[in-house]
Amino acid sequence: MGGAEPMNNRHFTLTAVNAAAPSSLRLTYADGEQLTVDLANLIARHATLAPLADPVILATAAVGDWGGSVVWNGDDSLELAADNLRARAVEQAGGYSHELIWNWMARHKLTLEAAAEALGVSRRMLAYYRSGAKPVPRTVALAMLGWEVEQQAA
Repeated sequence: MGGAEPMNNRHFTLTAVNAAAPSSLRLTYADGEQLTVDLANLIARHATLAPLADPVILATAAVGDWGGSVVWNGDDSLELAADNLRARAVEQAGGYSHELIWNWMARHKLTLEAAAEALGVSRRMLAYYRSGAKPVPRTVALAMLGWEVEQQAA
């Protein structure tokens, strides 16, 4: 993991990981959250992750340096970032991840201030949601969709 820096966000820092058949991981984060993420779709879409289809290799999952990733076989040649895994787990559980906000803002070229105004939330709260420090409420996710519909109609 070479020049990687330690993650400062407890909600993105892994403290434990366990493989769960056939292609899932049970993740424990420093903020106490325990989530399960199914990797089957990622494995199918990315050839570099094909080795994870082997249960023997999947079972070697371990927390990477500073809790910032999951690595397999004891090295970082096969690695997935802790923040991305958390986002996938939240979405798979029916929630809305911080990445939803990042992607929405990028797609519409919105600053944090403009995005907050469009959604009717404070800049500070939107920053919390976008950073993953606070869960994205359903109302905010729906407001993003509604805003997009309004923009298309205009």
